[in-house]
Amino acid sequence: MAIELNHTIVPASDPHKSATFLAEVLGVAAPVTFGPFQVVQLDNGISLDFMHADGDIAQLHYAFKVADDQFQPIFDRVRAAGLPYWADPHRQRANEINTNDGGRGFYFPDPDDHNLEVITRDYGSGA
Repeated sequence: MAIELNHTIVPASDPHKSATFLAEVLGVAAPVTFGPFQVVQLDNGISLDFMHADGDIAQLHYAFKVADDQFQPIFDRVRAAGLPYWADPHRQRANEINTNDGGRGFYFPDPDDHNLEVITRDYGSGA
């Protein structure tokens, strides 16, 4: 059997709020409750399981590769929500998207300031 990532836990001050935010931005099904988790299921079988965390939450990075025709609706939802976005992970190129490897990509924060990324091409795949 191949080794595959199945799920990862995302620390959140308000798991329902953060999971709902991500599901709405990405345009996937609403989160479901499983034990202490709010679970966002992605199309490739991987889930992000949001769990309550007290205190300061370290900023983590989650990247989502999407099809070309999914990019613009996601980008439009981020802009419609009035969220800041950047072309780079260090948040230096505000209000821009990148065209790395001939694709499109951008970064934006979730409610706990996790650094979310949307890309249309794998890094290193060439233009």
